[in-house]
Amino acid sequence: MRRSPAFRIGMSIAVATGLYGISFGALGVASGLSVLQTIVLSLFMFTGGSQFAFIGVIAGGGSGAAAGAAATLLGIRNAVYGMQLNSMLGPRGWSRFAAAHVTIDESTATASGQSERVEQRRGFWSAGIGVFVLWNLFTAVGAFAGNAIGDPKQWGLDGAAVAAFLGLLWPRLKGREPAAIAVVCALATVLAVPFVPPGVPILVAALVAAILGWMSHARAGRPLEMEGLEPDVDPYPHRPGPGGKPGSAE
Repeated sequence: MRRSPAFRIGMSIAVATGLYGISFGALGVASGLSVLQTIVLSLFMFTGGSQFAFIGVIAGGGSGAAAGAAATLLGIRNAVYGMQLNSMLGPRGWSRFAAAHVTIDESTATASGQSERVEQRRGFWSAGIGVFVLWNLFTAVGAFAGNAIGDPKQWGLDGAAVAAFLGLLWPRLKGREPAAIAVVCALATVLAVPFVPPGVPILVAALVAAILGWMSHARAGRPLEMEGLEPDVDPYPHRPGPGGKPGSAE
């Protein structure tokens, strides 16, 4: 097993990703959640982008319902991954529930990067379980550390959750069209803020993005596909991609 390339890649990704749990733990407490709530959120939601979206809305004064809706919007792509991985790995019995819970960017990318079925399974489980264990471990570390520093406003952390979410979004804005849609959505959010409850503007932005995406595809005569739902992690950043160009990790 230790000589398996997929296992080694999965574990290296798990270590690198798991360490980010410290920032989520600290920001979860800074957004107003308790240490226990932050830890439970990581255990049961377990999808980094959705978790940061959730605490970003909470930090901005939004309701739990609005935060949950924002997190769900980002979590949709995990369902798309699940359909792909179900066909690829064919889990059975109890493993289907475990596989569903650890279907994230990292496990999907590691599995998809393998050509042999046995290596696909090793890559998926090593990355999925590895990230789950380390992410939750370091979430707890970050939550206790964040709780120990006291009032986050004294340290300028009251807006850090929103900044962290923007940091996750920025690398995905490649090309003129995604950047233009992001600008329009940001404008829609700013205009909606004075008229709707906290947390709702992000839902308005999601609706605007969906409409603009549909219009763009319709204008170009292309079928509407699930673009932008590819994993954020490329386990082989130097492997030639389509057209002979090296791949890049986001």
